[in-house]
Amino acid sequence: MLLQFIQGLYIVAGVLFILSLAGLSKQTTARTGNIAGMVGMVLALGATITHSLYLSAEDPENRQSVVVTLLLIVVVLAIGAAIGTPIARKVEMTQMPELIAAFHSFVGMAAVLVGFNSYIAPEGQAGAVHIVEVALGVLIGAYTFTGSVVAYLKLSAKMKSAPLVLPGRNMLNLGGFAAFVALMIWLIALPHDQIGFGVALVAVMAVIGFLLGWHMVAAIGGGDMPVVVSMLNSYSGWAAAAAGFMLGNSLLIITGSLVGSSGAILSYIMCRAMNRSFISVILGGFGAEGGTVASGDHDYGEHREVDVDTAADLLVNAKSVIITPGYGMAVAKAQYPVAELTSKLRAHGVQVRFGVHPVAGRLPGHMNVLLAEAKVPYDIVLEMDEINDDFDETDVVLVIGANDTVNPAAMEDPTSPIAGMPVLEVWKAKQVIVFKRSMATGYAGVQNPLFFRENTAMLFGDAKTQVEAINAALPVGVS
Repeated sequence: MLLQFIQGLYIVAGVLFILSLAGLSKQTTARTGNIAGMVGMVLALGATITHSLYLSAEDPENRQSVVVTLLLIVVVLAIGAAIGTPIARKVEMTQMPELIAAFHSFVGMAAVLVGFNSYIAPEGQAGAVHIVEVALGVLIGAYTFTGSVVAYLKLSAKMKSAPLVLPGRNMLNLGGFAAFVALMIWLIALPHDQIGFGVALVAVMAVIGFLLGWHMVAAIGGGDMPVVVSMLNSYSGWAAAAAGFMLGNSLLIITGSLVGSSGAILSYIMCRAMNRSFISVILGGFGAEGGTVASGDHDYGEHREVDVDTAADLLVNAKSVIITPGYGMAVAKAQYPVAELTSKLRAHGVQVRFGVHPVAGRLPGHMNVLLAEAKVPYDIVLEMDEINDDFDETDVVLVIGANDTVNPAAMEDPTSPIAGMPVLEVWKAKQVIVFKRSMATGYAGVQNPLFFRENTAMLFGDAKTQVEAINAALPVGVS
């Protein structure tokens, strides 16, 4: 009876996880989706803990293991809460991409440890199917661990974002996968009494996974980092699913498959938004180290600058304004004064909307979350495909911290590393004001000819400071 109840909780938790994903697909239902996921996780943990205690109590000769199991569970949960709660309280939204990458690494390492434990268990060598599950779980988990660590280091600027290019890198990767397949076949054919040697083979597989994860993610350039985050999210899901197969846990299989498939779909969407193939991203991304001044031999001429008062005058006299945010807005924490500016202009009768590129920032949906956090109305935050046709009828476009996603070279220069990438066509507006700290390139390391267009003016400085100054400079009565 208890086991049936536990299975019922697993089913309910799985349904809640599916409803959570459905809720997260829209801004208006995202909060409900989060709550559904949290309730599902509580039920899943409760069911798993109850199941563990039941199995411990089932052995009449070892009933004291119930107390030990319960103590271990409490200690582990306490450690996790002690570490996770302070991180959740102090993490900035700008740090969310690297935080997620770091969390993915934990899932990967958990799959590796489950793989070793599952193989060492008495029934671990029974059946080729289970051994394949162990091998794949260890490989995917190890790859996810080091790949996520590298992604974290790149996103947090602790490692250069430029792609690592080793001689014959594709052959190195292919050789690693071939060695893994050979070791897996060897492990399947290994006699059951050679468990020590089998553990050594599993360890070598883990090392191969660690090396492949480090090398293949290090070979991806900064311009493809948004895809890397969603790709690693997918890998962590498949690692969790593999752990579910090894443990015989149906809920872990369901949740891992949900995360793995949704991450893969998101990666595909991101690749389409960047005109990149998923395979090309995995094998190596484009771009140099972000934040450098491009040294190309093309002379775009001189850029023009605008002051705060002129910018305020242009905005208050405009009929239509579109704001295109990027990661720079997140870094400057400029979303709050931007929301205030939006409110003031709309109250004055100016039509204000936001155009958000699918890969704006370093995390899919990052800009939408920041704007929602600042209470910007959902209905004026539009995706690229929804707003791109309106730029030629727009009086003023504010480009706040965006660079690569508004680069006309993607459409006009077939030799550009971002050629073919869909971008926000801001240059079609009557006037473009670009908020930047300097003339440095974006994260992809590609120069932006938008900055030198006749209808473009640069407003240098911290985005938050400059937007606050524009709010202060608006004529009396604009509030």
